[in-house]
Amino acid sequence: MNHAVRQWRNTVKRASICLTPTIEGETLVRLGYFSMPLHPLGREWADTLREDRDAVIHADRLGFHDAFIGEHLTDRHENITNSLLFLATLIPETTQIRLGTGTTNLSHMHPVLVAAQSAMFDQLSGGRFILGISPGALPSDAEVLGILGEDRSKIFAESIAVITKIWESEPPYNIDLPDNRFKVTTATTIDLDLGVGVMPKPFQQPRPEIVGTVVAPFSKGVIAMGAADFHPMSANFLLPQWVATHWPNYLEGKESVGATANPSDWRVARTIFVADDEKTAESYAKTDANSPYRFYYSQMYKKMKKIGRLELFKTHRDQPDDEISLETVIDKLVITGTPDSVAEQILAFRESTGAFGEIVYAGLDWVDPSLAKRSMELMAQKVLPTINSALGE
Repeated sequence: MNHAVRQWRNTVKRASICLTPTIEGETLVRLGYFSMPLHPLGREWADTLREDRDAVIHADRLGFHDAFIGEHLTDRHENITNSLLFLATLIPETTQIRLGTGTTNLSHMHPVLVAAQSAMFDQLSGGRFILGISPGALPSDAEVLGILGEDRSKIFAESIAVITKIWESEPPYNIDLPDNRFKVTTATTIDLDLGVGVMPKPFQQPRPEIVGTVVAPFSKGVIAMGAADFHPMSANFLLPQWVATHWPNYLEGKESVGATANPSDWRVARTIFVADDEKTAESYAKTDANSPYRFYYSQMYKKMKKIGRLELFKTHRDQPDDEISLETVIDKLVITGTPDSVAEQILAFRESTGAFGEIVYAGLDWVDPSLAKRSMELMAQKVLPTINSALGE
């Protein structure tokens, strides 16, 4: 074990800090990938799509466990309009990485379409599909679809209930759930001899893994995830103390249905840049005017300020807005350094949040493709083995 991590472990032991939750007999942390994505204006759309594909292909070759890709209809920076369509182009280009929507915005389409298209994707990928879900948060997406005034969280809850019901049911379905606008049946038109009136089943049985993103402190949605056996992914732009609020709620949801929560099902995303030297790490991740990390958090800071959600960046809920700046956000949320330094920072972060099963690396614009790729390589080949070695001891 390297000196930096050994020193960190000894400090923890002296302080008698206990990891909560813990994973008995399980020491490995998986490595995942997530990209919104977020690119600066002025780049050709085809070029950024190609770059985003290259990032997932690179992650696959490096042994990343999964990759989640976001989607928006009306954002020129976050310019993948359909994550499932994008990911379908990667099925023949990858061999082992699991491919997840990050997310499918369930208020945007009928649950029958989501269930059928997801099932086909799962079949095409040989069972490598993960259904990542959310209501769809971008107001301009909702406006262009004519649902700006709708309760999108309610649509979301109704939709996922129908999707899972379709996958567990047989034709003609006759799905009519209480207080749910989506009624699903083929009773009038079904003809089993002709093979019509039958919806497709996914490759994975009884269903693919379902992952929900968690973007708020003390999220009550995590309780519902636990009760439904969906798995949470905590957002990369949340401070450690807010990430730590997610596990107790997930545990509560599991216990409400008599199930046991497993921390290996919890994914936590972080904004990470790893370099061979500290100078490069500090410049590319924080101080350089062209840093993709500065650009990312500049966009996030402006968006959260506009919609009145700066509390996501606050260390305590009554902290004044004027104490929040781009510099403080970058300083608190970007993990950067050499492999030893990054491993030490992630272990310290895990100590504050409790055990989780996967650290999800947030993919950003490739301002410098060589540095971006090298960071992913160091994360997979140096940082993750160091973390798991430390946890194993």
